Amino acid sequence: MAGTLIVTGGSRGIGAASAILAAKRLGCAVAVNYRKEKAAADKVVAAIKAAGGKAVAIQGDTAVEADIVRLFAEAEKQLGPIAGLVNNAGILGPIGRVDAAPVKEMERLWAVNITGYFVAAREAIKRMSTRHGGKGGAIVNITSAAVRLGGPGELVAYAASKGATHSFTIGLGKEVAQEGIRVNGVEPGLIDTEIQTPGRIEKFGPTVPIGRAGTADEVAEAVVWLLSDASSYCTASIVTVSAGR
Repeated sequence: MAGTLIVTGGSRGIGAASAILAAKRLGCAVAVNYRKEKAAADKVVAAIKAAGGKAVAIQGDTAVEADIVRLFAEAEKQLGPIAGLVNNAGILGPIGRVDAAPVKEMERLWAVNITGYFVAAREAIKRMSTRHGGKGGAIVNITSAAVRLGGPGELVAYAASKGATHSFTIGLGKEVAQEGIRVNGVEPGLIDTEIQTPGRIEKFGPTVPIGRAGTADEVAEAVVWLLSDASSYCTASIVTVSAGR
């Protein structure tokens, strides 16, 4: 994949693993987006550069439209034409039952997990679509197995936000299929990253059919495959990485 890849929420977890693997395997320059974790983002950039790649860290809150617009402009200015996007930035939102969910927390959840994905995809399409004079590209949206499981008693709002991402992936994939852009999603199951609440991995890991939680690197393999030409006949598709959960 020649060109620049933008990874939102790329400072840690699945985003960081995907950024590093994409740079190594695809040879693309990577814009590592972060909101607060500058030191973590700088470590991802350093890892990419140490392997001979090119990368920059760019701050931006994906709940803020102006920040996303700036992210794309800066990435293009510093690294060159945009060829790919990994919509990865996400939050859990309110944890607990729906009848106790604060509206403010839900609004932030929708802004990051839904609207942020739409706006980032919009900016990518403006630059990559052949309809707009671009050369094509790939978008990978990170969804979740919570879409199927529902998250009762704990993460119903999060599951709902990822359900929107799932539908968005299918619809957008079909919308831009003839404009040189492939849009796919990766649906991780229980993955051992910083987003998990305390004790959750220990509690649910043994219940996964394979007997353990997954790693960010295992999810990154699917992300990078979908970005690559090896998945050239895949669009509007969701790849599940959940070990049967």
